[in-house]
Amino acid sequence: MSVSQPSLTVEQQFFDVIKDRRSVRSYDPEVKISREQINEILQQATLAPSSANLQPWRFLVIDSPELKQKLLPIAYNQQQVIEASAVIAVLGDRETYKLAEKIYGMAVDAGHMDAETAKSFVERYQGIFKSMPPENIRRIVSIDGGLVSMQLMLVARAKGYDTVPMAGYDEAKFVEAFHISERYAPVMLIAIGKAAKPGHPTVRLPIEDVTFYNEMPKA
Repeated sequence: MSVSQPSLTVEQQFFDVIKDRRSVRSYDPEVKISREQINEILQQATLAPSSANLQPWRFLVIDSPELKQKLLPIAYNQQQVIEASAVIAVLGDRETYKLAEKIYGMAVDAGHMDAETAKSFVERYQGIFKSMPPENIRRIVSIDGGLVSMQLMLVARAKGYDTVPMAGYDEAKFVEAFHISERYAPVMLIAIGKAAKPGHPTVRLPIEDVTFYNEMPKA
C-alpha cells in the first residue's frame, strides 16, 4: 500500500492542474514573471512531442510594456495583452528540418541512438520536408505548435500562473508589426500572468457525445 500511495498523489496533483486551468482574461498588472521563470516554463513545455522530433516551435516573448501596447490594437484591444506579465507568440518554423542534424546529433551524444541511425534519420527527414508541399508543412507545424501550447499552459498552471490562448488577433498585422519572416507561421498568442479575477468555469459535453469506437455515425 505504501509503495503505490506516492504515485496516486502525483496522479491526483496532475489531475488537479488540468481541472484548475482556466482561460483567464483579467490579470494583476503588478505581477511580473521573470525571464528566468518564463524560460523554465518554456523549457518544460518543449518536452511535448513533435513530428520526427523536429521541434518546430519558436517563441516570441513580448514583455516590454511598449511592445504590449503595440500589440493591443492588433489583438483587438483585449486587455489581457497589457495586463498580463507577458504575451508569448507561438510560431511554427517551416524550415525546422535544417536543425535535424543538430537534434539527432544531440540524441547520439545522449546515448539514445547510434551515429549511423541518426545520419539516416537526418537524410530521410530533410528529404521529406524539402519536397513537402507548403500547406502540409504549415499543418505539421500548427499541430506541433498546438501540442507545445497546451503543455505550456499546463506547466504555467502547475507553477501557479494563469494563461489564456488567443486566436483573436490580426495575423497579417502581427507579422508586419513584429517583423516575422515567412519562415515562421503564427500559431497562437498566449497571455501569461497572475489572475486578478478567476477564469469562468466551463462545462464539457458528455464523453458519449464526442467519442465513437471503430466507426463514425452516419450524420
